[in-house]
Amino acid sequence: MTDGFPKLPPFPAFPLDSTERLYDSPWVGLRRDMIRLDDGKLQEYHVVEVTPAVCVVPELSNGDIAMIWQLRHPHGKTHWEIPAGRLHADEDPALGAARELREETGLEATSFEPLGSFYPTNGISAHYAYAFAARGCKPAAELELDAAERISVHTVSRESVRAKLLASGFEDAFTALALFYFFAR
Repeated sequence: MTDGFPKLPPFPAFPLDSTERLYDSPWVGLRRDMIRLDDGKLQEYHVVEVTPAVCVVPELSNGDIAMIWQLRHPHGKTHWEIPAGRLHADEDPALGAARELREETGLEATSFEPLGSFYPTNGISAHYAYAFAARGCKPAAELELDAAERISVHTVSRESVRAKLLASGFEDAFTALALFYFFAR
């Protein structure tokens, strides 16, 4: 069975002439690649390096969804989001999803269903994210927030979450995309 898309070969990668580390931290890296274009000229390309991440749609046994109200420092705004975070080195994505769910909501799930995965910013980064539905969530622990996290947890009806999603009410891409995957199933 085909998906309706033409079967095309991938384009060849641009040859890498050189690469230079510009910045490194435990959270993010930045490198400058010099790629060789088809006409032989060199072009500078900046690449942001971020470790893989997970995002989790926490569904309670009654169908409600646990949402978090979270401050985001880069723009100073507070958003409705789902739990999300970076994977630890060599951490299985499903285990990372369970850890992030517990840390940011205090919930544990009876099962995790992979919803899909994606490159959130593939024009500037190879950063990759895995989305999961956490089914049968129930309270199990206190929140384990990082010092720079401001989060509160709230239960919202499935219908309200879906309506907000369809009204373009979520500004966080991890949240919007994972919820679209969730409601499409």
